[in-house]
Amino acid sequence: MTEFFAIIFILLIFIVILIAMSVVQIKMAGIKVKDFFSFIDANQKLDSLSVFAKKYDKMSPQEQVIYLAEAEKIFNSFDKIPETVWEDERDKYSKVLDTYKNIRVMRWNEAQTKSLTTKTKTIKPNEIKTE
Repeated sequence: MTEFFAIIFILLIFIVILIAMSVVQIKMAGIKVKDFFSFIDANQKLDSLSVFAKKYDKMSPQEQVIYLAEAEKIFNSFDKIPETVWEDERDKYSKVLDTYKNIRVMRWNEAQTKSLTTKTKTIKPNEIKTE
């Protein structure tokens, strides 16, 4: 029975050492541990957003707003991490970024069109006075 506890104790020490080594490596790379974990979460969200990126033109305006908000969160998380860490995800990142840009431009065009159509009032000048 004591051999069993000794083996478990050794395994626990080994696990703690591995965790400590990984934290030290993350810090040596110039990354905060909190930023690294937010990057891992953003990386998982990137997968789902890259699927939605293919059909952005079919999204409702509400879905587009949600997509834009989630994409901004992902961009913030990825900005805190060196590019060498996430270069394998560059294709997905660029798809999400392109879709983000397209939605922003499309929404901006719609807003400009709406503002132009609602503000078109005919201005009738008063009499022009000549001296």
